[in-house]
Amino acid sequence: MIYSTIDKLFFGLTLLFALQVPQLADQYHQFIAGAYDANQWQIDGYQTTADKYGYPSIDDMIEHHLKNDVESVRDDAIQKQSTLQRQNDLGKGLQVFAEGNLIEKIGFMLSPSGWPYLDKTLKQFTFGLPISTEGILFGVILGLLLNLIISAPTQIVVRKRRARKKAAKEENIPKKQPL
Repeated sequence: MIYSTIDKLFFGLTLLFALQVPQLADQYHQFIAGAYDANQWQIDGYQTTADKYGYPSIDDMIEHHLKNDVESVRDDAIQKQSTLQRQNDLGKGLQVFAEGNLIEKIGFMLSPSGWPYLDKTLKQFTFGLPISTEGILFGVILGLLLNLIISAPTQIVVRKRRARKKAAKEENIPKKQPL
């Protein structure tokens, strides 16, 4: 009886936990969309500067600055390259979130390019329930799987103990002799 109650409680907790994954994915999507927009604003500024000084592209301007004798200009060019790379990574992430399923979204969130944003998203994460059917199904299936993985071995041990106790009781009960 106690085991059954604990098992049900554990399933409820794993279900609640699993239902947070789609919620986290939605909040992560919002975070990287905001980061993408902020980076795009910066890149638009780079493009304006490149146009103003006659560079055919931002990459050409950066390459020229990397060859400059002034160290601060080279460092600025390296920072610009980093911003462009981050924008490419965010663009890939937005594409995954626009077209991919929940498993692909989780894969991106856990990838090396997505991990820094996951940490920031977790700091701002608020618990809730997913609204989409996909999110609810994912949560229920993940909850069932987690519960099965954790409770199945425990259930096997409990059943073996019960069987041993039952066998021990049967051995101790004196058998009636026929008359």
